[in-house]
Amino acid sequence: MAKPATQRPKLPSVGRLGLVEASAPADLDRLGWNNDAYVELLWSLSRAPDADNALRTMVRLADAVARDWDELNQALVKDRGLRGRLFGVLGSSIALGDHLVANSDSWHLLAGGVTLPSAAELRKTFREQAEKATDTTAALQPLRKLYRDRLLVLAGMDLASTVENEPVLPFVTVGEHLSDQADAALGAALAVATRSVCGEHGQCPRIAVIAMGKCGARELNYVSDVDVIFVADDSDALATRVAGEMMRFAGDAFFEVDAALRPEGKRGQLVRTLDSHIAYYERWAKTWEFQALMKARPAAGDAELGRQYVDALMPMVWTASEREDFVPEVQAMRRRVEELVPAGVRAREIKLGTGGLRDVEFAVQLLQLVHGRNDESLHVASTVDALAALGDGGYIGRDDAANLTASYEFLRLLEHRLQLQRLKRTHMLPEADDEEALRWLARAAHVRPDGQHDALGVLREELKRQNLRVSRLHAKLFYQPLLESVGAVGIAEGMTPEAAERQLAALGYEGPQSALTHLAALTSHSGRRGRVQQVLLPTLLDWLSDTPDPDAGLLAYRRISEELSDQRWYLSTLRDEGAVAKRLMHVLGTSAYVPELLMRAPEVIQLYGDGPNGPKLLEVEPEGVGRALVASAGRHADPVRAIAAARTLRRRELARIASADLLGMLEVTDVCAALTTVWVAVLQAALEAVIRGNSPDGGAPARIAVIGMGRLGGGELGYGSDADVMFVCEPEDGVDESAAVRWSVTIAEQVRTLLGTPSADPPLEVDANLRPEGRNGSLVRTLDSYETYYTQWAQAWEIQALLRAHRVAGDLDLGERFLLMVDKIRYPPDGVSAEAVQEIRRVKARVDAERLPRGADPNTHTKLGRGGLADIEWTVQLLQLQQAHKVPALHNTSTLESLDAIGAAELIAEGDVELLRQAWLTATRARNALVLVRGKPTDQLPGPGRQLNAVAVAAGWDSGDGGAFLDNYLRVTRRAKAVVRKVFGS
Repeated sequence: MAKPATQRPKLPSVGRLGLVEASAPADLDRLGWNNDAYVELLWSLSRAPDADNALRTMVRLADAVARDWDELNQALVKDRGLRGRLFGVLGSSIALGDHLVANSDSWHLLAGGVTLPSAAELRKTFREQAEKATDTTAALQPLRKLYRDRLLVLAGMDLASTVENEPVLPFVTVGEHLSDQADAALGAALAVATRSVCGEHGQCPRIAVIAMGKCGARELNYVSDVDVIFVADDSDALATRVAGEMMRFAGDAFFEVDAALRPEGKRGQLVRTLDSHIAYYERWAKTWEFQALMKARPAAGDAELGRQYVDALMPMVWTASEREDFVPEVQAMRRRVEELVPAGVRAREIKLGTGGLRDVEFAVQLLQLVHGRNDESLHVASTVDALAALGDGGYIGRDDAANLTASYEFLRLLEHRLQLQRLKRTHMLPEADDEEALRWLARAAHVRPDGQHDALGVLREELKRQNLRVSRLHAKLFYQPLLESVGAVGIAEGMTPEAAERQLAALGYEGPQSALTHLAALTSHSGRRGRVQQVLLPTLLDWLSDTPDPDAGLLAYRRISEELSDQRWYLSTLRDEGAVAKRLMHVLGTSAYVPELLMRAPEVIQLYGDGPNGPKLLEVEPEGVGRALVASAGRHADPVRAIAAARTLRRRELARIASADLLGMLEVTDVCAALTTVWVAVLQAALEAVIRGNSPDGGAPARIAVIGMGRLGGGELGYGSDADVMFVCEPEDGVDESAAVRWSVTIAEQVRTLLGTPSADPPLEVDANLRPEGRNGSLVRTLDSYETYYTQWAQAWEIQALLRAHRVAGDLDLGERFLLMVDKIRYPPDGVSAEAVQEIRRVKARVDAERLPRGADPNTHTKLGRGGLADIEWTVQLLQLQQAHKVPALHNTSTLESLDAIGAAELIAEGDVELLRQAWLTATRARNALVLVRGKPTDQLPGPGRQLNAVAVAAGWDSGDGGAFLDNYLRVTRRAKAVVRKVFGS
């Protein structure tokens, strides 16, 4: 009953109504809403998500209804439900407002006791409308209007609670009704297409339209492509024409119909017979195609054929997790989803962003695939139903299922509101600084002020909370039930050991039983350690599952955790610094080399975090570490203890360098330079310690210099490189030369022996075989002896080896004089002889034919293979021998720097220089990655599989796809080999 006029509230001001546009007073006057009789109506208008737009559209609607305006006006005054539905729509959807203006009678659909029709009623309404038309042209507009009218009614009921105290439509109801409406629309489009193609009485093939995706799951959006698959009793041209015409008509009248989920995608036949579908899925289908089939549902057309399709293919869905390629395909799908979203908009993406809808859907579907073969209760299509079934089955916690469902429905609600605005497909939130757009979204999504924040503030906080909750539960979803299954005290409805093993296997663990043993050991401790591990492990295991070898990573994590059980900083750091934990899991799941170092140098883990200026791993200067290593060893008189101290610092530095390398923080050239600095410092420390131990009176009879050769001399060492050296000595004044040499040989032998002593650390092999006369020659010579040998007896390959000679340790003056002496040999003023060049070419041909290890693949051996390191380095050295007397910049021991000089001097084409450079960098990365992955030196790339994927990740290959990495390696080295042949053949 209306209040007496004397009791009516006063007419509110425009400002209090939330109307900010200057035209608002005039618009209210045009509508006649400028007196106290319309107070309640105006307050309803003010609660519309965008009151200004609602008022503007009402003016347009008033003009459109013209003579019926009084009827609408009075209905609004009397019917609160109509006010809620109409103002809710006009304040939320510009597109539906335009529809109402264009079809002014449609407002009647929002008046009175509005209810949603059943699926059967919708199909009947759409079918009858389709049957009225004589052709597609005549059918288009009536069906388009019908579809928009039905959207209008649903949206009105969905949005009414934003304006009036109308019941809120559950998300599930909205998704189901939109799917039912899509089914009816598909049926109408198929009827129109069939009549158009086959004629009134023509014989058409039986066709079933299978709904996929969100429509198949009955959780459709307001605006979405509708994914379908066509199956027919005859896949001839006629069936294809009908399907194509149906898609065209539906796209014009209702929504885009997408058939890309069919066998072979867009390249495949649009329509197939049931037998053809079955044959494809039995032989060729990928894991993602079975995942898509989980939501398959007959939507329109021949119901019996649709049922036969589902009955035939569904059993295959629930055995897909046993396929050999299931795990790598699932991991690849996860990576592809992440790569789809540009980093700049990830925070705004409701669907594909971090903590978004796809995270929920992917996780739920994966769990269904893993456990669905053994539990038919999981054979459900909708995400909400699946979450409930997973919770009931003990595969996820009931609270987690409820929380994830709430987050999923909240994000879907925002998606619906964004799409309703212009009836455009979108998943993107407004820009963070667009407060008006965000404030509108908050009102449209029923977000209300909470006393501390206005609606906009509440929306922002809620978005953060929901995204964080989804991200956290995404990890917990997979792993918390696993931890509970191995706990000392079981849970009443927990996951069985068999289910736990299935789930771990699906997540990439090849030894699920061992993994469960490790989890039990990690969480079995009472007190703080066990509690912290229970909190950490769901996230850590999720990160490990993205690595190439999660089994090895979990074992390494257990070993390190047990080794550091008494160090409180360890678990605290992993708990409090997410970057440290995530980086550690990446390293442990990729490398066998680094975990062994971390076991003995765990303090490096603390460097995995970020400092004020970037990653702490990069805050250390290699040269400073080298000086510290030498100084630390110098504090000990005993050579054994001195070298032990040097090993300790070397171990830490190797762990730091390798960690930074695996985490993509260092370029390969920086890695090689840092490793060289470590080796140089170790040689210096060892030489000084041994000299001290063999000079009790403080006076050494000779000065010794260590000359680096090979990659050590070039400053390009890898993780698996030995130290190629030569020792040169010079007697002190008054010391007999032979005595000085004998003493120097003793020193050199002790350095080699002490450094070569077996240890748990990577080996320290000192190789002096490049000295004159090789293994048969004296280990140490004087400067004059070297000069005599090189002048009179040196072979071409020995002169070539001198191109990389560089002083690295010991007496610097003696080392410098050695280099000045060999400069005359390696860079003669008139160049090397044609005979020497010919000899180099002959030796290279012999190396190619004989030195590759038995059974090695010449295409993928990083050192001696085609286009590998040896090829590039020999090519550079040949050009140095030929041209260094003309090009001073070629007086250089570095391969890359020499290539720069070759390019600058235009000795070969610029493109050829770049091919050689890329091949050297590619092979060096691969060779280093092999050591990081396998934990020991090796030069041969493995074949396709987990280890090759790990090498790809360790080498910094973005996708982590071993096959793509290998293809690139072969392509780069093949092109480089063509340049090598060109240079050596000239």
